[in-house]
Formats: sequence, C-alpha cells, structure tokens
Amino acid sequence: MGSCFSTTKVNGSNSNSAAPKHRKETTKPQPTATTTVTTKKRNGSHYNNQQKAQESGDEKQGNSQVQRSSKTKRQGGGVIPCGKRTDFGYDKDFDGRYTIGKLLGHGQFGYTYVATDKSSGDRVAVKRIEKNKMILPIAVEDVKREVKILKALGGHENVVQFYNAFEDDSYVYIVMELCEGGELLDRILSKKDSRYSEKDAAVIVRQMLKVAAECHLHGLVHRDMKPENFLFKSSKEDSPLKTTDFGLSDFIRPGRKFQDIVGSAYYVAPEVLKRKSGPESDVWSIGVITYILLCGRRPFWDRTEDGIFKEVLRNKPDFRRKPWPTISNSAKEFIKKLLVKDPRARLTAAQALSHPWVREDGDASEIPLDISVLSNMRQFVKYSRLKQFALRALASILDDGELADLRDQFDAIDADKNGAISLEEMRQALAKDLPWKLKESRVLEILQAIDSNTDGLVDFTEFVAATLHVHQLEEHNSEKWHQWSQAAFEKFDVDRDGYITPEELRMHTGLKGSLEPLLEEADIDKDGKISLPEFRRLLRTASLSSSRNVTSPSGHRTSRKT
Repeated sequence: MGSCFSTTKVNGSNSNSAAPKHRKETTKPQPTATTTVTTKKRNGSHYNNQQKAQESGDEKQGNSQVQRSSKTKRQGGGVIPCGKRTDFGYDKDFDGRYTIGKLLGHGQFGYTYVATDKSSGDRVAVKRIEKNKMILPIAVEDVKREVKILKALGGHENVVQFYNAFEDDSYVYIVMELCEGGELLDRILSKKDSRYSEKDAAVIVRQMLKVAAECHLHGLVHRDMKPENFLFKSSKEDSPLKTTDFGLSDFIRPGRKFQDIVGSAYYVAPEVLKRKSGPESDVWSIGVITYILLCGRRPFWDRTEDGIFKEVLRNKPDFRRKPWPTISNSAKEFIKKLLVKDPRARLTAAQALSHPWVREDGDASEIPLDISVLSNMRQFVKYSRLKQFALRALASILDDGELADLRDQFDAIDADKNGAISLEEMRQALAKDLPWKLKESRVLEILQAIDSNTDGLVDFTEFVAATLHVHQLEEHNSEKWHQWSQAAFEKFDVDRDGYITPEELRMHTGLKGSLEPLLEEADIDKDGKISLPEFRRLLRTASLSSSRNVTSPSGHRTSRKT
C-alpha cells in the first residue's frame, strides 16, 4: 500500500493497483521492470493482492478469488465485510480536520488524495481505504500493520512521515507527508543515459541504506524496495529521498525466516525465491538499484518472470559492458558485496554504510547499530569454549582495513568514547534490537562471555571476536581467508605439525582437566586432534552448543508459518 505519492502523476507507484504500471520497453531496457509483480501471496497475503474485488462482482486481475470467511456475518443474504464490522480504534473526526482535494493515485482498494489541514492550511497526502473492500480479517490486519509500521519509523528523515489515522463508517484514512518531487525511477530516466554520477548515486544509496538499517533494528523488513517506492520530498535536485509503500513489509520474529515469495521480480533476492528470507533481502534490492543508478540497466533481465528468477539464482551481474570500465573499482566492489547470493556473506545495511564508496566525504557519520552485530554478540555466549577461543585467535590477526565496519559499530556503542564498552552501554545497545527484549541478567551473561580478560569491560579486540562475520571474510577474499585462518590456527599449533593436540590446546587456553569434551566439536574424524580444515570448519559453522539452543535472528533454520 502506497504511503506517499508524487503529485507529478496521477498513477503513482501505488501497490493498491491491480498491477504495477507498465512502461514501454526500448532497445535498451529501462531501469524498471515492465512485468514486475508480487509473485506470491504473503501469509494470508497483503489484502491488495488477495481480497476479492468490489462486491459488484468484478474479479481482481492476476489473482484467483478468495473464498469468503465462514465467520463473515450475513444479514438479509448479504455479506458484511470484516472492515465494516471492525472498529480500528482510530480518530473519528477526519472531515472536521481535513478537506480532500485532487486525486493523486488509485488502486483497487483505495484512493490517495491531496488534502488540506483546515486549521493550519498545510497540505498532506491522504490514503482513503474503503471498509467494504476489506472482506476478510487479514485485510483489516494489513491496514493495522501498515499504520503500526509508519508509527514505528516516525521521525526518520528518509521515511514518509505519518501524521494520523482516522476512520468513519465507510473508510479508513491514513494521513501522511506529501511528497511532490516524483519517484526515484523518474529521476533515473531523466538523467543522461538513464544513469547517475557516482557521487550523486552514493547520496541516493546512503539514504536507502539508512532506512533499511532502521527498519531492521525494528525487526521490520520492507520486502519491496525498488525505485518506484522511493519518492523525493520536492523537485529540488538535493531533495531528501523518502521511502514509501510498506504494504508488503512485515515484522520478523526472532529465529524465523519468511517463507513466502513477495516483491518485484527484478529486485527480488535469491533467498526469497528459496523461501528463506530475512532483512538481508532488502540489501540485495538496494544492490540492484545501485547497479541501475550507475549504468542505467538492470543486472538481471529477461523477457519473462521465470527467466528473471533464473538469472537471479544463477548468474552474476555484468561489469564488462560500458560504462563499467569507467566506473571506480570501489563502486563495483560495493555492488558485488551487496549482490552476494549467500545472505550470510552479504553486507548488512549498516555495514554497507561503512563502505568507503558510500561514506560521506570519507566520514561514516550517523552509522546506525547493525542488527547482525547485536545478533552475533547474543550468539557468542552460546558458542562452545573452543569456538570462542578460535574466534579470538582469528580476531587478533585481522588488520584494521578489514575491521572498519566493526570499528564504526564499536564507536557507536561506546557512548562515552573511553575505548571500552561497559555493561550499561551494552544494555543500551542490545535494547535497540526491538524484537529481542533481553533481561538484565542476559546482558550481563553476554558481556561476561565476551570479556576474555575479566575486567568488566569489552575492549575492541574482544568486541571483534564476538562480532566477526566469518562468512563474509571467506566469501569476499578467499585467498586472505586462507591466510588469516591458517595464522589463527598456528596460534594453537605450536610445533607446526599441522595439528592442534590436547596439550597445545591446554597451553594456549590455560584450561585444566579433560579437554576431550572441548575437542569433540571440531574433531570430525575422531583422531584426537584438530586439523586445519577442521579448524576452518569450526570457525565458519555454528557450534554444537549453539545449535542445541534457540536459533538467533540470523539463523538458517526456518519454521513453517501457519
């Protein structure tokens, strides 16, 4: 459902419409999908894609009809839609507060207008959704969720601002900021060769990443990031970008993955097609948009939707054709790290903001907390002692160039800038990951697990050990990964015979007693010692003690939703 509309066109990127607007394909494909659609219904589906059309009998295009709920009340043989029977709890005085003006956009279930605040004269965008169209309970829940999401993201400079929600007997009204600068898509098409300069593209991408990082901290995934869903506040060249259309967005429950396929074909991530997606899918979509911004073409293209999906799953973007030879290596490296098919190895939104290509004039200002860093800290306490020792050894040999994003995260958590994270600073950081409401005792347990020198504080080296993204290290530079992992291995392998023995492990860790339980996890061939391949496997996989506990938000096991 669109959250804010451009006044430059009547038919904006309103996902209330039965299908996205179509643009004529030229010899060089325009940088938006001509056939992009929501390919599968969400759990219960977004009501714009699932509900019946008007009760006059019109069928919704492109989707099969949904059977009426058995719980729907009937009066005189007619159906009373769920929306008509629901009190949303919103204010009831819309007509007393606003005057509706011209139409901005319309879809199958609602219309969006310019409206004027009677008391201030300010112009706003109002989405008016007809209660008669909300046939099933899921339709009501989708409206409530969109309002909840807009409230949760209120105040973010790059999200369309939510002002209020109203209702009367016939409609729900969502009042939002009016964006008059048009879609990002139209700005792209207006550029020479339909592409941005690197500097201007970085400004756009930075704003999209900030929104994604903020969403993810709230446990929210947008799930339909594309140029049509980014609007400019005004027509000025330096106008801020505003994210809109949270109709397919949803909240993640800790440890769960989305199993439905939603989004727009050209921007959909591989893991969405595999039905195991999470926040990482938003970053993939931003990677696709970045590619388009810089070259004016899509990285994955075919004339059919199935063909697009095959491209997404199998192929890599082409960086050989013009203008890529003239584009910086930093920009190409950035895109490649966003378009990694394995979501575990893909940069997070917060990490991407720390990348040199995106940094504003070399600064990583206002970097939000990274949910994956907070997740890794929570997970570290569940790892076996051996895996914790191995990660500390790996952290100790990495150079600063590989740790820029973690330095930004450490500095963001270290509020008093004294070079160490205290219990209170860690509590405040972990509290910002809203889906996980950790108790104070759990925060203390996490700090104690990370605090290897037991001084009650977490220094940067200890922080790195607990928050490393091992899959990224291996994916982005396999040669260096082999060097780093071998150097970490040799911290244990004192005699350099290619194995870590119980005696060497005891020397390195200072542990007493039997070390067999410690070796058990890594010693795959059960020869009583750890080889280099076994050590690398230990670094890159979840430890046994972890897998026996609750899966973290970035875990890979999924539960079927009902």
